[in-house]
Amino acid sequence: MFKEFDVSGLETAHIELTDLLSKNRDELTRLLKIEIKTYDNFVSVYQKIQERVGEFITPIFHIDSVKNSDLTQEVYAQCLPLLSEYDSELSQNIELYNTLKDIQLKYKDTLNDIQLRVLDNEIKEMERNGCNLLQDDKNKLKQINLKLSKLSKEFSQNILDATNSYEMIIDNFDDVRELPQSDLELAKFESSGKTKYRFTLHMPSYMAYMTYGTSRTKREELYKAYATRAPQNGEVIEKILDLKNKKAKLLGFENYAQLSIDSKMAKTETDVIEFLYNIAHKAKNKAQEELEDVKKLAFELDGISDFASFDMSYYSEKLRKRQYDIDEEHYKPYFEQQSVMKGIFEFLNTIFNIEFREVHALVWEEKTKVYDIYENSQVIARIYFDLEARKDKSGGAWMNNWHSRYNKDGQTVLPTAFIVCNFAPSTDTIPSLLKHSDVVTLFHELGHALHHLLTKIEEPFVSGINGVYWDCVEFPSQFLEYFSYEKEVLQMFAKHYQTGEVLSDNDIQKLKNARNFQSSLATLRQIEFALFDFKLYQSSIKEQSRVQELLDGIRKEIAVIIPPKYNKFQNGFSHIFSGGYSAGYYSYKWAEVLSADAFYLFIEKGVFNKTLGEAYKNIILANGGAKDMSELYFEFANRNPKVESLLKIDGIIE
Repeated sequence: MFKEFDVSGLETAHIELTDLLSKNRDELTRLLKIEIKTYDNFVSVYQKIQERVGEFITPIFHIDSVKNSDLTQEVYAQCLPLLSEYDSELSQNIELYNTLKDIQLKYKDTLNDIQLRVLDNEIKEMERNGCNLLQDDKNKLKQINLKLSKLSKEFSQNILDATNSYEMIIDNFDDVRELPQSDLELAKFESSGKTKYRFTLHMPSYMAYMTYGTSRTKREELYKAYATRAPQNGEVIEKILDLKNKKAKLLGFENYAQLSIDSKMAKTETDVIEFLYNIAHKAKNKAQEELEDVKKLAFELDGISDFASFDMSYYSEKLRKRQYDIDEEHYKPYFEQQSVMKGIFEFLNTIFNIEFREVHALVWEEKTKVYDIYENSQVIARIYFDLEARKDKSGGAWMNNWHSRYNKDGQTVLPTAFIVCNFAPSTDTIPSLLKHSDVVTLFHELGHALHHLLTKIEEPFVSGINGVYWDCVEFPSQFLEYFSYEKEVLQMFAKHYQTGEVLSDNDIQKLKNARNFQSSLATLRQIEFALFDFKLYQSSIKEQSRVQELLDGIRKEIAVIIPPKYNKFQNGFSHIFSGGYSAGYYSYKWAEVLSADAFYLFIEKGVFNKTLGEAYKNIILANGGAKDMSELYFEFANRNPKVESLLKIDGIIE
């Protein structure tokens, strides 16, 4: 029923891809020769042709992220230009474009809304990809897209290489004395008969020292290494900005931001900017108060009068403990990875009536777990979990869709997806123990996955997350996050891995009380990133110095704490330089309005309200990209979402 994950023939992947793309080209040529073209004999077949490419290439690119090596990099580099050339050919194929337009016009009255959306999306996407350009300009665009693909890969590879190449060795126990025991165990090693501690730029290790490291000098050393990673990415950014600006101009847009929002819910650049500033202005005063509280504590405890960015995590954790009596080390034994997974599955079964059953399948790493998802005793999807940090794995957390749901030869191809995280690894003596923030991350990525896996749409171009507007794609992920603070949910899995004791009501209430700790600071940080991203792509800026000037100017206007001059945050901003968020980072906040407003319905009617859960599953998740999210949301909530819901849930307004 499901295709196995198998990249055993990785060395020949580019040859297989070449053959597949050649087969697809031949198939498209045959389709275009059909005398009377209809949705069924042309569009449906064309979608399935395209699905073959995604199904083949996704594991190849996935393995480069989770088991990175010289071989995976070489294969990626071999496949990328083949894929880029093919995509450019299709997106600029005027005969294909005219055929889709003809079918749209001729059969408009007989096609259903989902089929019309497939056509509308594909036609507009082809227009955004230069289908109507003159041939010389098509060739230019093709070269731009290929170069951008290579630069995107170079950017992320530079970060991974820089992350892997750095380590900070501490041999003085006094400098690590405040670290939780579990973090100490992961950092500890023996050298020349002496116990030492190794810290890296991988997030679990980096955050452990930034949050608990006693030595201010060592904290700055580690912070500086992180903030100055991959300096060569400065030049990569220059090239990316130049090419994206040229791409936008070729396609008839004033700037890349205009091109970006042409396929999003936001209608104008002004809508985005005003939305971001509206939230920033409401959050800034409270953020300043939150910062002053941390500074006061730093001065009180250690006489620090020159408070800096590398002090933030350390003293914030102390303040959080003082205000809410929160101790991460106390909580971590209650969030053992497997217990968390089991409990989340139980929660999802309760609210959405779905069941996760572990299966044995080919995987890329022995700790990867695979589950089939059942609904009403029928298997409907498969999901892979790769949750622990390791050296050959890209940092961060993400969901990646593999198969889409669609009908093939009278049978339904079921959707599949991967969830990848970088949680503290298990050892022979200690299981993988999560921070509560890790639990939140897991809920977030599962929200993305369920959006893809619970779809009932069988048109692959709008099935699951396909065809979903980018600035609302974070809605289901952020929505699910909110449940990770609810007592009824936490008590399903927050159990001490040694004693089985359930996390107490008091401890859960502390987590909930602390949820909005420094929420205004976090909001401003996201707004800073979003404004930098959007304004950068509104401009024709490309020089590194001017990129820095723009970022500095936004910080002066928005931020309440300014990082050191050596901080080159932009060189590691993968979301907008090697991800899909260019001129779209604002979508996190845009979608968060939807997610907060939706969660308020559950607050009003009950966390485990099955009627509401079924409505959310059957309207928001099941429809995938087949309808505008604004329509789906109104159908679900019987109201439009309110920005005030987000500000209230974050404690910014009452």
